[in-house]
Amino acid sequence: MSSWSQVLTLSSASAWDEVFTDLHGASRIKVPDRHAPWSGRLEWQRSKSYGLALCSGGEEVVHRDVRHIRSDPRGTYELLVPLAGTAWVEQGSSSVEIGPGSMALCDIDRPLTFAHGAELRGISFFMAGQNVAGRSPIAAGGPHILSGAGGLGRVVRQLTTTLHEEREQLSETTFDIACDRLLDLVCLAAEGGNDSAPTGQRATVEASIRRYVRRHACDRDLDVVGIARALGWSARYVQQVLQAANTTSRDLIRRERLNVARTRLVSASWSTYSIAEIAHSCGFGSHASFATAFREEFGTTPREARRSARSA
Repeated sequence: MSSWSQVLTLSSASAWDEVFTDLHGASRIKVPDRHAPWSGRLEWQRSKSYGLALCSGGEEVVHRDVRHIRSDPRGTYELLVPLAGTAWVEQGSSSVEIGPGSMALCDIDRPLTFAHGAELRGISFFMAGQNVAGRSPIAAGGPHILSGAGGLGRVVRQLTTTLHEEREQLSETTFDIACDRLLDLVCLAAEGGNDSAPTGQRATVEASIRRYVRRHACDRDLDVVGIARALGWSARYVQQVLQAANTTSRDLIRRERLNVARTRLVSASWSTYSIAEIAHSCGFGSHASFATAFREEFGTTPREARRSARSA
């Protein structure tokens, strides 16, 4: 098993408390009898961006209040997916019982009460709060109770279960990519299944994408996946935002590279470099492809642009 995966079997309530607070943050945990035998199990997969935990244990009531949040902020959201048994979740004005046919999406850094019996067995999907907010202000404004009985909610439930079952077969990179897709679906389900990018922050998101591309335009491996990962969103969401702005990641990267190239062509500090060398420094694979793109964008050739600057 990889170093980023753990399986723990716990025989005391105090040991369970330690593991639970490590996952969810500082909390006050009540159990019927702390001296009674305890049977708890945790199967945990963790990357830098996501976490997935299958938990089962005894009866407990968990309170995470303002004091706990101030002392131990997590900046994470949790999707609780019961596989057996039931749990009671209260956050804000929402108070609901969930079972195998439903799921709860909660902000760990808002006061929360969580209670369940010894029969509960469920999977928790942990995700960074900034990733949730970047995709969907609606999802970030929860809590949300999602139906897992059919439609998109059922897909979310099945993908969460499959990710846990196949965790040992996935590299950390592959695990993160799969979790990106799962987070996309969770946000869509929280929005009611609307298959489009949230509109509330599109202008802000678009500006962030353009700034990142401008700063990294000359990175040869720059693509939509790299942009999305660097900014904490999914590639699909980045594509949707750019599509709404009537462009694509490929066109945006090409345009910014051409702007950098034009600046270098007329700069005295780049005068000793050939046009081919400038093209290569800006991320273009060949002189010919660069010259064609440059002419299409600016209506002149790179050589003519350099000659005109020198004449001026």
